[in-house]
Amino acid sequence: MNTMHEALARAQMTARLGEAHQLRRGHQLVMARRLSRKAEQAAQQARLVLARAI
Repeated sequence: MNTMHEALARAQMTARLGEAHQLRRGHQLVMARRLSRKAEQAAQQARLVLARAI
């Protein structure tokens, strides 16, 4: 009986770890997209400033 509870607890822990990894991966993807967008906006702003200066 005890080993059954241990196996169930282990399976649940493994599932939670998998969920945590997926959430972390999703969060990293969102952050990367955000940073990419900010970098693109900064590059566009620099191009505008350069175009005005010339």
